[in-house]
Amino acid sequence: MRTAEISRDTAETQIRVSINLDGTGKRSLDSGLPFLDHMLDQIARHGLIDLDVKAKGDLEIDAHHTVEDLGITLGQAFAKAIGDKRGVRRYGHAYVPLDEALSRVVVDLSGRPGLEFGVQWKRSMVGQFDLDLIHEFFQGFVNHALVTVHVDNLKGDNAHHQCETIFKAFARALRMAVEPDPRLSSETIPSTKGSL
Repeated sequence: MRTAEISRDTAETQIRVSINLDGTGKRSLDSGLPFLDHMLDQIARHGLIDLDVKAKGDLEIDAHHTVEDLGITLGQAFAKAIGDKRGVRRYGHAYVPLDEALSRVVVDLSGRPGLEFGVQWKRSMVGQFDLDLIHEFFQGFVNHALVTVHVDNLKGDNAHHQCETIFKAFARALRMAVEPDPRLSSETIPSTKGSL
C-alpha cells in the first residue's frame, strides 16, 4: 500500500494529513473550512484515495494560511506515498461536467513542480470561502508533490460548480496517473531519464 502521514506545525497552522493512494475513498476531513472539506471530499471519493485531514489554523485572520499549508502538507504526503513512481502510468487527465460547468485537469508525475491555472471565477466567493485560495491550494500541492498540473475551467456560470468540477477532474486525473501501468514492469520508471 502506498501510504504516508505528514504533520506540519507552524505559528500559523497545525496540520496532519494521512493518505492511501490505493484506498477506496474513505475520508475524515476537518480543515475548519466546510467548503474546503467539500472539495477535499471530491479528491478522496473520485480519486479512490483514503484521506484523513485534521487542520487548525489562524482562521480569525483569514483562511489563507490554512488553505495554502494544507496544499503543502497534502503535496508532501503524496510525494512520500508515491515514492519513486516505478510502474505507474505517470500521466492522467480528466474532463468533468457538473450541470453547466466543465473542467479539464491534466497531471504529470514529472518530478518538477508546475501549475498552469486557467480559471476565471464567475464570482469571488462561495459562501464565506475566497476562491482565490484555490490557486494557493494547488500551488502548495504541486510545489511539494513535485508534479505538473494543468487546470482549466472550460465553462461555468456557477462558481460552486466551477470549483467542484475542478476538484473532481483533479481527483480523476490523479487516480489515472498513479495507477499501475499493466504494460510496464513494476520496476520500470516511466521516463527516458530513468528517474522522476
